[in-house]
Amino acid sequence: MKFLVLVASLLVLAGCASGPRFDTSHPSANYDSRIQFVVVHYTSTSLERSLQLLTHGDVSSHYLIGDDKGGTIYKLMDENQRAWHAGESQWQGRTWLNSSSIGIEIVNPGFKDTPTGRLWYPYSEAQIRSLIVLLKDISQRNGISPRHIIGHSDIAPLRKLDPGPLFPWKRLAAEGLGLWPDEQAVARQQALFNSRELPGISWFQAQLAHLGYDTPQTGELDVATRHVLAAFQMHYRPSRFDGTPDAQTAALLLVLNQTK
Repeated sequence: MKFLVLVASLLVLAGCASGPRFDTSHPSANYDSRIQFVVVHYTSTSLERSLQLLTHGDVSSHYLIGDDKGGTIYKLMDENQRAWHAGESQWQGRTWLNSSSIGIEIVNPGFKDTPTGRLWYPYSEAQIRSLIVLLKDISQRNGISPRHIIGHSDIAPLRKLDPGPLFPWKRLAAEGLGLWPDEQAVARQQALFNSRELPGISWFQAQLAHLGYDTPQTGELDVATRHVLAAFQMHYRPSRFDGTPDAQTAALLLVLNQTK
């Protein structure tokens, strides 16, 4: 009898040790993916150094695309884990995007300053092809909107320049992987803005904020606003990103914010 009591007690303890039991017969339909954004970066260093920093340094990323001929995609951590790639950041009112995003790093030196100006390094065709395949897979699995595929400079315009002006946002948008304005609509709006007085700084600040950028609403062309304008221009008008409000920038903003 004592033996049976002992066995029963051990079974109860074993049940407790294994954790609670759940009834999973009533799953909720009211949820979406924790992952809302994909943020693209360049590493500013070599593949070897990038792997070292992203696996044993103070920063991390879910994926790294190498600079080899095949554009190798390295998966560095599970997507459900939080990577330290975004830092202090904001997009569409969401802050600290590490918790709600997937980070993709691309091996690229970034830029170097020369006596004749800043030289930006291009991405290879293999890297872009690999990136497109990866983004399509991530977006499909997580239901990510094209609006939410963004660059580090978009979410942290006061601190970051990556992925830089040579990143092919237009090409990605053609694949359904990002937002790009209708060029004819932009030309029409630009002609209208050229024919009248340019909107005030408050208008630019409001339009930038509506698109998603963390923008001061001061009504003044302050340093922070210039940085945000430059980040926007680098994404959508990489030929000139000086942070100066002009008719083409106004047209780009208006058309993008009218895009469904």
